[in-house]
Amino acid sequence: MSPARILIIAGSDSGGGAGVQADLKTVTLLGGFGMTAITAITAQNTLGVQGVHPVPTDMVLAQMESCIGDIGVDAVKIGMIGSAQTAAALAERLAKLDNVPIVFDPVMVATSGSLLADDATVAAFEQLMRIATVITPNVPELQALTGTTISDLDGLEAAAQMLRDRTGAVIFAKGGHLQQQAQDDRPLIHDLLVDEDMVAEYSVERIDTRNSHGTGCTLASAVATGLGGGLSLADAVDRAEAFVAAALAAAPGLGQGHGPMGHALGMTPFYHLLAARDGNGWDAAAFAARYSDHA
Repeated sequence: MSPARILIIAGSDSGGGAGVQADLKTVTLLGGFGMTAITAITAQNTLGVQGVHPVPTDMVLAQMESCIGDIGVDAVKIGMIGSAQTAAALAERLAKLDNVPIVFDPVMVATSGSLLADDATVAAFEQLMRIATVITPNVPELQALTGTTISDLDGLEAAAQMLRDRTGAVIFAKGGHLQQQAQDDRPLIHDLLVDEDMVAEYSVERIDTRNSHGTGCTLASAVATGLGGGLSLADAVDRAEAFVAAALAAAPGLGQGHGPMGHALGMTPFYHLLAARDGNGWDAAAFAARYSDHA
């Protein structure tokens, strides 16, 4: 069976923790095939963003056309947008795709607090939100997009419903910034999936870690991979939540600030192929056969 083809439209994180780097790791680990249209290049690490260089709009579109025209696409994940002009051009082009789910993570600020979208770009999000299948804002992003103040789960639901009514997209509102709620002495994070006639709550245990860089990118890419592979929205979100929790728990502890997640879940996937080595070196045919046995 062919892997789901996921087109990732986002910025590059030189530190490898977020952006297209986190997206590609996520798509690969969940069985998809990731392609990219890079919207911006950042000089970035666990301590913050030291520089941002937007990619020209025509080059972003050229990357997309190269992927769509040859390989095809089963789902699209949108993250950091380089400019308002790029946002408008993306919305126009993506609107022409036929029955391809689009997951939009409205990135505005990095985990470190560094600004990744100016006011004009955020204003241009409106066009992208209207073509999106799912929008995945966290609390600060949802507040900015709706002009509301969110202090609890009821406020999160009300703001998500407001954005849903305005855009027509399903809203996956992430509640990690809200005050902790506990169950059986376990702190929980509550996320909400809001559609026209449905509100589903996802409660996951909060993992106390500094290594949370790239959680939003990872979650949105995981949802896109699920949808591209034919999962229902509910199943795609379930799997995405589980993957993010596992990757947080497996974080390698790199860097001095907000460290990256452990997308490989503490494993080295290549290890199970090591038996294919013989005295003459690495046997490609033996690798392929052993991989097929474990696929």
